Amino acid sequence: MVAGLDEAGRGPLAGPVVAAAVIFNSPFFSKVKDSKQLSPKQRENFYEILTNAPDIVWGVGVVSEKVIDKVNIFQATKLAMVKAVKNLEKRAYQNFHDRGNSDKVGFLLIDGNFRLEKVKIPQKSVVKGDEKVFSIAAASIVAKVTRDRLMRKYHKKYPEYGFLSHKGYGTKAHFASLEKFGPCKIHRKTFYPVRGLT
Repeated sequence: MVAGLDEAGRGPLAGPVVAAAVIFNSPFFSKVKDSKQLSPKQRENFYEILTNAPDIVWGVGVVSEKVIDKVNIFQATKLAMVKAVKNLEKRAYQNFHDRGNSDKVGFLLIDGNFRLEKVKIPQKSVVKGDEKVFSIAAASIVAKVTRDRLMRKYHKKYPEYGFLSHKGYGTKAHFASLEKFGPCKIHRKTFYPVRGLT
């Protein structure tokens, strides 16, 4: 079984980075696109379909801003992907094993130009894979919606920063909030300009 992997949240100034891995165990409709090409409503609709279809298996991995600050965003992204693969493997076993299908993840297609050294599964990096590979595009949607939902929860806890609208990215409104209130607990302290305000 071939799994596509992608992430969401490498660039924001706050919140976690989230990765997702997706396997299609049967042919599926071809309207799935890279999450960046979809509206929030379209992403939510696709997410509901992807995460509830019986022949699709998915897993997510979440790495907090504290770990991002500790190991850097690139290593944190890879760690999130490793977590997503492990979560996927558990779900694949649960979903496919009892039906007599293969429950082993046999190959990974990763959006980007790097490898996951801690995963002993054959893999291939695909630059702009979310635009080229169906399962990577699906993973981009699952990762993006999962992260957006997490940021909506953080908005309730820290409403003064406007996470509901910008999801932690460096918008003018976000910069203004940082200047006025300083960083909160979920800000990435090693990211500019947050590091200059701590």
